[in-house]
Amino acid sequence: MAEIDDFVAVAAEAAREAGQLLVERYRTEFAVSRKGIVNLVTEVDIAAENLIVSRIRKAFPTHSILAEENHPDVSSAGFKWIIDPLDGTTNYAHGYPVFSISIGLEFEGELLLGAVFDPTRNELFSARRGGGAFCNDIPIHVSKTGFLVGSLLATGFPYDVHTSPQNNLENYCAFAVRAQGVRRGGSAAIDLCYVASGRLDGFWELKLNPWDCAAGSLIVREAGGKITDFRDRPFSIYGREVVASNSLIHQQMLEVLEAASGNREA
Repeated sequence: MAEIDDFVAVAAEAAREAGQLLVERYRTEFAVSRKGIVNLVTEVDIAAENLIVSRIRKAFPTHSILAEENHPDVSSAGFKWIIDPLDGTTNYAHGYPVFSISIGLEFEGELLLGAVFDPTRNELFSARRGGGAFCNDIPIHVSKTGFLVGSLLATGFPYDVHTSPQNNLENYCAFAVRAQGVRRGGSAAIDLCYVASGRLDGFWELKLNPWDCAAGSLIVREAGGKITDFRDRPFSIYGREVVASNSLIHQQMLEVLEAASGNREA
């Protein structure tokens, strides 16, 4: 479909251009401000977002934009681009080389495509609905690990971790003693792509925003994985919970989350 090909090409080009900008400014002097106690935003976030938005608006002027920093469009009609110009801002601000650009496209509430670019490794993860998932145009698939005890998982913590009792710490402790290992990379978009490519077997997190997971959630699905909320209900990028897996360990992950929830309520 020519139209989808055009969408994919613009998303990939915009992600790579923004990635080049991030790499050029990485470990240089740039302004950093706070949106909360631990939630940072840099001038590079804003510059990358403006670059991506300008490319998309030039190509598709009638499409709407939902982006993290300065484009809070929440409409659901028509085509909507969902953008995180710098997923992993805290890492970036500290010079820790784990961050990405995430671009998803939604039509009437249905995700059509996703692109996540990791500029430090020059890896572009992509997917289109019904068309499979890829890393640098090479097909990717989820892992075949069937047991939680042999699984490598990833997670993250919400920005209100210092103040909210729903901070994911009990879930983390529960998985730490049941899985082979748990990682906390700092970019949910990359974590989801690593599940899709079999580098991770599962991922869970709470209080994510649509731009954190729009592209990555589609990439997981198209790679053969499963993604739901904590109670096995259909996943929505506008929800507040995500469990992504190779599908084989999904039920085991849900059982751990249910047990941890029970412990909190007891």
